[in-house]
Amino acid sequence: MAELSPSRSGVVYPLADEGIFIATALEPDAFDASDRALVDIITDALLAALHRVEREQLLQERERQLTRENDRLDEFAGVVSHDLRNPLTVARGHVGLVAEKNEDDAVSSHLDSAETAFDRMETLIADLLTLARDGRVVETTEQLRLAAVARQAWGRIDTADATLDVRLDGATVAGDRSRLGELFENLFRNAVQHGGASVTVTVDALGERAGFYVADDGAGIDADDDARVFDRDYTTSDDGTGFGLRIVRDIAEGHGWTAAATDSEAGGARFEMTGVDELA
Repeated sequence: MAELSPSRSGVVYPLADEGIFIATALEPDAFDASDRALVDIITDALLAALHRVEREQLLQERERQLTRENDRLDEFAGVVSHDLRNPLTVARGHVGLVAEKNEDDAVSSHLDSAETAFDRMETLIADLLTLARDGRVVETTEQLRLAAVARQAWGRIDTADATLDVRLDGATVAGDRSRLGELFENLFRNAVQHGGASVTVTVDALGERAGFYVADDGAGIDADDDARVFDRDYTTSDDGTGFGLRIVRDIAEGHGWTAAATDSEAGGARFEMTGVDELA
């Protein structure tokens, strides 16, 4: 070996899963404690650089994956918007022409049923488009006052005689304004629909846990359904689409949060958003 390598001393440091670092010298016993300390510094810096490169590569791959997913969602939204809405518009137009000339009450009843079906299909298409859009990962955020977003969402839906109680006036969160508003709208609409026209809806922070909740004092959720309420086809209403709470979950996950359903202190439903790191 002496003829193959002139080295007479050396230090070998493992670099975790990255390999090994080797330093050699021509003289025997060339490395003292200060040299070994220097090698410690060099190998620590080398490991940090390697790990940084790995993280950057993972982030780049994640960004490419998000781009592909968003492109597929855009394509799906285009199909839903064009290939479903156009035939529906044509069918509604033909039914309208028949209705204008019809004088038979029995036929009118059937035409009314068709119009009701068209309305439901429009609602389904709108919800599908919302799902496609809100299934995206949120890439750009701004600091939002939760109370303001919640109150604006409340004003955009039919709340009948329901009451909104917002208790987190000072709280802000990093989020997408439009999608966070849709999250509140769907939760408020769900509370009014299932809790009754005079339901009270409360929005507040979760306290020690990072997040917020929307709760009501309505009928609540069956214990067996807590884990199912966010499923796409879950609904307890004859005219429900089953998409409302699924949209809530997708918006939460798009922000990196977790949505969960449980009982409120008043016996109604409570929907919690956790993992909201920047709630302040």
